[in-house]
Amino acid sequence: MTKSAFVLADPTKCIGCQSCEIACAVAHLGTSVTTAGEMKIPFQPRLRVVRTSRVTMPIQCRHCEDAPCANACPVGAIVRQEGVVLVKQERCIGCKTCVLACPFGAMDMVPALENGARVEQPGLKMDTPDGKVPKERYVAHKCDLCIGRPGGPACVEVCLARALTLVRRTAIDQRVRSRRVATASGIARSMSPRAAARS
Repeated sequence: MTKSAFVLADPTKCIGCQSCEIACAVAHLGTSVTTAGEMKIPFQPRLRVVRTSRVTMPIQCRHCEDAPCANACPVGAIVRQEGVVLVKQERCIGCKTCVLACPFGAMDMVPALENGARVEQPGLKMDTPDGKVPKERYVAHKCDLCIGRPGGPACVEVCLARALTLVRRTAIDQRVRSRRVATASGIARSMSPRAAARS
């Protein structure tokens, strides 16, 4: 995985089909779709398609250089690895500080799973009409750019409308250089000999 990459969505192309959500969830199952259905594993995509009256587009982690979620995490459960901001769910205590810190709304809390089964918190019970029952463990959950997946992010691969693009650091650097050259050229053109003589 190229360092400092992220997936960028183009709302002018997105058709809201949610194929990206399905591909994301399936890519992280660790089992086949059929087996997952038999095990009743919860549907847990790491991005969400947002629909408003004006726009439809998936929202997901931007893998910020100075990641607010990682800075806010009190137990160091969010780390940068191979240029990707990852949640180490085994460390997560479910405090939701990262959810509040993310400026894009890209962080979720989901039930922790182990071998497809939901995990209970040791020692913590909830009061219900039927008495005290074990409390499920919830953990932070976000895009990991499908790190380790040979084809890269599954959402980008399946998007029929080509609304999703994997933006790499080299592409960002190239765009910045092009804009600087364009700016310098524009200023040079505006400085005609007549304008230069007046200055």
